[in-house]
Formats: sequence, C-alpha cells, structure tokens
Amino acid sequence: MQKNVGNTDRMIRIIAGIIILALGAYYGSWWGLVGLVPLLTGITQSCVLYKLLGINTCKLK
Repeated sequence: MQKNVGNTDRMIRIIAGIIILALGAYYGSWWGLVGLVPLLTGITQSCVLYKLLGINTCKLK
C-alpha cells in the first residue's frame, strides 16, 4: 500500500487511537475498539478514506 499519511498526521492518529482504546478499557465499553482505526492507520501510514478522497499529507521525496 502506498503511504498517504504524513508524520504529524501519523502521530496524532497514534496518540488518539491509544487514548480512545484506554478510555474504552477504563469505562468497560466496546466503543473503545474504535480506537483501533486511527491507531492502525497511523502505524501503517495508509488511510483508505484519504485514498478515496485524493488526500495525501505525506511529504513527497
């Protein structure tokens, strides 16, 4: 997969994913699993929604 998530966007996604997962665990809610989406897109640096919309926050070399 082609990378389309830049470094700043990546860090925000990873931090947000961890926070959402932690809140879900704290409150005992399955909604915390929603945190997997930003976490995984941050780790892989690829977002399907960005690809569909033609957005790329990754700096080109």
